[in-house]
Amino acid sequence: MRIAILSRNAKLYSTRRLVEAAINRGHEVRVLDHLRCYMNISSSKPTLHYRGEDLPHYDAVIPRIGSSVTFYGTAVLRQLEMMGVYPVNESVAVTRSRDKLRSLQLLSRKGIGMPITGFANSPDDIQDLIKMVGGAPLVIKLLEGTQGIGVVLAETKKAAESVIEAFLGLNANIMVQEFIKEAGGADIRCFVVGGKVVAAMKRQGAEGEFRSNLHRGGSATLVKLTPDERKTAVKAAQIMGLNVAGVDILRSNRGPVVMEVNSSPGLEGIEKATGKDVASMIIQFIEKSAKPHKTRTRGKG
Repeated sequence: MRIAILSRNAKLYSTRRLVEAAINRGHEVRVLDHLRCYMNISSSKPTLHYRGEDLPHYDAVIPRIGSSVTFYGTAVLRQLEMMGVYPVNESVAVTRSRDKLRSLQLLSRKGIGMPITGFANSPDDIQDLIKMVGGAPLVIKLLEGTQGIGVVLAETKKAAESVIEAFLGLNANIMVQEFIKEAGGADIRCFVVGGKVVAAMKRQGAEGEFRSNLHRGGSATLVKLTPDERKTAVKAAQIMGLNVAGVDILRSNRGPVVMEVNSSPGLEGIEKATGKDVASMIIQFIEKSAKPHKTRTRGKG
């Protein structure tokens, strides 16, 4: 099988592991920097070009598209879908999961547990917005933030008002969420592949840090999921339309609440914490699922 991996950096741990796993299972694999791909979208036969060459046909593509280049990366992915290449995660699903507000609205509509979340545009509504999510302490998030950047814990009402006013004054899109105190600065990353949770880890924030991101000094340990947590993670990935996803869950007094569904979850933390070969599980999923023109949307969405 011929597999393409859309990644800006072939040396990244996740990209390297996927290449190793594909080669070990007898596949031909190539890493393509999606920003160097360009396409002919005017002909009846869509084509994709890379660094001056016409790309051959691929059986499957694994998108590892960074959030800052989602627009162009998903355009390249959509072109591959139109050419009949099987995407591990479809362009529509990647775009959907990257829009934090839209993804939470979709999860809410399907009854998935999540923190009380508020969204507003006018500074005049700040008081009501704070009250809506249960008052301080509360969490303020930039919609465009990733890896814990642009996430602020406001411990008092006054602090919350100041931070929200500052963000809105910069015309930044933010959402305000209740602070799940009982989570104790920890969350659970559930790694979903093909409708099953194949690995899970508990990420604990560094001392004095409420964000549990490993990039921010958090630590990861193996964790045993409850049936409810497992079911919530699988359902959240399905709602987003993602075959491979990292679903971030907090343990609250009212059960598991979903914080985010990630369409390009990193492999390093989960493989080291669990000792599982997640990269090979993704390749095995491709072997079982990849068929030409199997994309549900076929690049239409």
